[in-house]
Amino acid sequence: MSQSIRGRARSWKERILGYLSNDIGIDLGTANTLVYMKGRGIVINEPSIVAVNQKTGKVVAVGAQAKDMLGRTPAHITAVQPVIDGVISDFEITSEMLAYLINKAQQGRTKFLGPRVVVGVPSGITSVEVRAVRDAARDAGAREVHIVEEPMAAAIGIELPVHEPSGSMVVDIGGGTTDVGVISLGGIVNARNVRIAGDRFNNDIVSHARNEFKMLIGSKSAEEIKIAVASVAPSREKLEAIARGRDLVTGLPREIIITDQDVRNAIGHSVEELVEAIKEVLETTPPELLSDIMQKGIYLAGGGALIRGLPQFLTHALGVPVIVAPDPLTAVVRGTSVVLDDLEAYREALLRSDDELVPTE
Repeated sequence: MSQSIRGRARSWKERILGYLSNDIGIDLGTANTLVYMKGRGIVINEPSIVAVNQKTGKVVAVGAQAKDMLGRTPAHITAVQPVIDGVISDFEITSEMLAYLINKAQQGRTKFLGPRVVVGVPSGITSVEVRAVRDAARDAGAREVHIVEEPMAAAIGIELPVHEPSGSMVVDIGGGTTDVGVISLGGIVNARNVRIAGDRFNNDIVSHARNEFKMLIGSKSAEEIKIAVASVAPSREKLEAIARGRDLVTGLPREIIITDQDVRNAIGHSVEELVEAIKEVLETTPPELLSDIMQKGIYLAGGGALIRGLPQFLTHALGVPVIVAPDPLTAVVRGTSVVLDDLEAYREALLRSDDELVPTE
């Protein structure tokens, strides 16, 4: 059977199965998980947090409801992040979380077969970690699971020309990791995954408050401060946020004002490490692709792209234009939606796909 006939047969089979099941794209992030459903768009954007009752072993809450419980639960209830640094750290809880999200996404749209799912994962994860993601999605009810690396998914979501013989570069700054990827001809030519991202910036702010103000604040408070005042370059407008925590000297509650300069001091070292990681990818990228990147620029995706002044800072440090992608928080999940719409066109971009539709010889 020729490749073209085989491709057409597979395309028709996919189309028929599409009528019998739902298509779901998932950006499985450390901080947030986004779910896309074909025909409805992005239906879920919730924190990747699960609250578990240790006495019964049952899940109490998932997502935003579980995040509200962080630091406020009795001893027998713990709020945990089942995805650490972009990979699954607790398989059973991740399966429970995915099952909850998939069922929530499909409410009112139940079909004969389980959903076909595309999941975005960090670049460079091991085959064992890929299998863990695939098995967790299958246990959550998925009929067919495809895995795509986040730099590729983000590039597709941003509508970069990933199939052309031209270099495109994406820096996806998420919650647990930052993915730096150079893409050409439908594949990732050069990539690096570093654990310098939103959670690292939160920890930097917690450490800075402890060292400079002798005050202990929680990671949730640090994240709120980061969103409110984080910047990497001074601006005309002075930004301030209130931080509440425990005074380490007296042990009593305390409230202080934290400015954008404080946050710059806190995250400065991590931002410099991030710049070095991007430089290392550029240094090992073929010259022809570097020429393309210099013309197009580097695209920022993920929540970290929203830090004030970061594009200008990176442009100055790298000597290459840096552009924030449209709606950077949803770039990866939008990429999974495009892959779902035409799996055949993006088959080469999939990572160790669990593809039930490939015919056997």
